[in-house]
Amino acid sequence: MPSNRVISVRTGDDTVSAETLRAGIAAIQAEMKVTPDFPEAVERAAAEAAAAPRLPDKDLTDIPFVTIDPASARDLDQAMHIERAGDGYVVHYAIADLTAFITPGDAVDEEAHRRGETLYGADSKIPLHPPVISEDAGSLLPDQVRPALVWTIQVDATGEGTDVDVERARVRSRAKLDYATLQEQVDAGTADEMFTLLKEVGELRLTREAARGGVSLPLPEQEIIDEGGRWRLEFRTMLPVETWNAQISLLTGFAAASLMVYARVGLLRTLPPADPHDVQRLHRTARALGIEWPAEQLYPDFIRTLDVSQPAHAAMVVACTRLLRGSGYVGFNGDLPEQPQHSALASEYAHVTAPLRRLVDRYALEICVALCAGEEVPGWVLARLGDLPDTMRESGRRANQYQNSVLNLVEAAMLAPRVGEEFPAVVLETDEKDERRGDVTVQEPAIEATVVGNRPLPVGEDVMVTLTKADVESRKVEFTLQ
Repeated sequence: MPSNRVISVRTGDDTVSAETLRAGIAAIQAEMKVTPDFPEAVERAAAEAAAAPRLPDKDLTDIPFVTIDPASARDLDQAMHIERAGDGYVVHYAIADLTAFITPGDAVDEEAHRRGETLYGADSKIPLHPPVISEDAGSLLPDQVRPALVWTIQVDATGEGTDVDVERARVRSRAKLDYATLQEQVDAGTADEMFTLLKEVGELRLTREAARGGVSLPLPEQEIIDEGGRWRLEFRTMLPVETWNAQISLLTGFAAASLMVYARVGLLRTLPPADPHDVQRLHRTARALGIEWPAEQLYPDFIRTLDVSQPAHAAMVVACTRLLRGSGYVGFNGDLPEQPQHSALASEYAHVTAPLRRLVDRYALEICVALCAGEEVPGWVLARLGDLPDTMRESGRRANQYQNSVLNLVEAAMLAPRVGEEFPAVVLETDEKDERRGDVTVQEPAIEATVVGNRPLPVGEDVMVTLTKADVESRKVEFTLQ
């Protein structure tokens, strides 16, 4: 699943805050030259493709798939079914098949390469594909026959995947479930038996993750709350069912990577080992947020102690995304890449579960389905293996810029009435060129921001800082240390 932190809004459409948010987001989109709208030729090509998809011959509509997503989502990439098999499990995971709608080199394809991925921020979305495909004909909506790439993964009693296959087929989801409603049913004991199995597999996978020294960040979503025209940011509590669901996506990504590594052709998601400097900075962040992190405790073990239902812990998880900044993609055909691993997951890994929202998944899926069928990887896929990592690097930079700009907008608006107030904070680090400038973490509200002083900043120390700037138009927040 895409790893971006989506900022959602819990506010009325007619409030001053909502108007400020809309205007600010429009300004961000204009500055970045991004738009949710598509060129007329792209919309026309998408509409024609949506009206006449290339459906596969194989029929798996008898499998009772369901989707599990946020309640408002319509771009549904994944549908799931799990059944018991002896003392293990069989996971069926259907992924939207975009090759039913997109021809290499057509207008929709070229526009997708320009965009790279969907951009998210504060209920705004710059989609990768026109909605006629991504939210309608290509989406795994309930009670609709859809083209899909169906993964069948055998899982043993310990949660380890033991065999994998992926093939094209027609599927039909039985229900569109949302996290909150499903969690209520699980807690009440009224959920379908499949979700008992989802819990079992999810928890087994989490145990295996800890054993190999991996960690997947339980990244919380932030909500903008409007209280009488005054904003505040609140972390939405992640539900257990979201974590179990994410483990199925990770299981599939590991299976895809194993296929590619064995065949010596593929597209891997990679992450080098963490920079010790960044880990030290995170120790300071934990201290600023009042969270105990013993010096001898390893980073993955520390992450597993965090409870994202607590605001400070949720802010800590968000801060830990700093360790993901070296992530990227590598394409290969023949020799394996020099550094194939995703260090946070402690394994090789591939993105294959979100093709409606991330370009690289469509290519990785094509590689996997060809390998499982014993066929040659399509030439149009191989031709892009060298370019895709750069395409995704640029789209990732753009996605981070978009989301951070929206977050900066919200933080500036939230703090604007508090200019002149003092806040307890911890200095995280100083600027390499000027030790009088740097970054601080403020505990309440839990944010990182720029700080300036008239002397070298005391890195790692508790300080009191004064909010001297919170400008909505420039989206700048700055504190001063006297």
